Amino acid sequence: MRTDLERRKIGYVLAVACDHQIPTGAGKLRADALVKKLPKRAWQKLSAGAGAKGHRLYDWALADIADDGPGHRQLLVRRNRRTRELAFYRCYSATPVPLSTLVRVAGRRWTVEETFEASKGLAGLDEHQVRRWTSWHRWVTLAMLAHAFLAVTAAVERRDHPAAEDLIPLSGNEIQHLFAALINPVHDLAHRLRWSRWRRRHQARARTSHYRRQATTQL
Repeated sequence: MRTDLERRKIGYVLAVACDHQIPTGAGKLRADALVKKLPKRAWQKLSAGAGAKGHRLYDWALADIADDGPGHRQLLVRRNRRTRELAFYRCYSATPVPLSTLVRVAGRRWTVEETFEASKGLAGLDEHQVRRWTSWHRWVTLAMLAHAFLAVTAAVERRDHPAAEDLIPLSGNEIQHLFAALINPVHDLAHRLRWSRWRRRHQARARTSHYRRQATTQL
């Protein structure tokens, strides 16, 4: 896959194992062995993206990969600031790109995983028994459409009606709550909207607390 992507001049950031062999000027080295040769100044603290509890801050480092082919090949290393656990990514780009760009691309993995998790929780993506391909295909298609509807509705609402500072923006999860209230109206709509604002205000306070705690622990 890497060969085909490079032939098409498509950049990538692909996770590899710690024992992945990395070509260097001194021969091939395991990824975890190559990291031990990096100087302390090679590490930079960068965010891989915003999460539920604040920015995902890690230490990152780059090591060049010896290769005579066109383009730029590097080993990207992520280090957990608390546990010191390492993760490795093999990178390629047709033109030079900064470390921050590679980190941002590596962080997109969480976005994909969160999308799958949301599809399962909000639209039942994983609730089919998969006995026949046709029924499974229909179920997954319907679940994906439902999740896309929630995501697009949330995005349009955030664009057209920005939330107040003491509220988090409307999410797909909150929109699902409101639609469920319309389908099964146990209480009147005004009551449901008040509960919705209470939940969003409580979540905003929790997010602020998480961000403040993170700011003090990630120094």
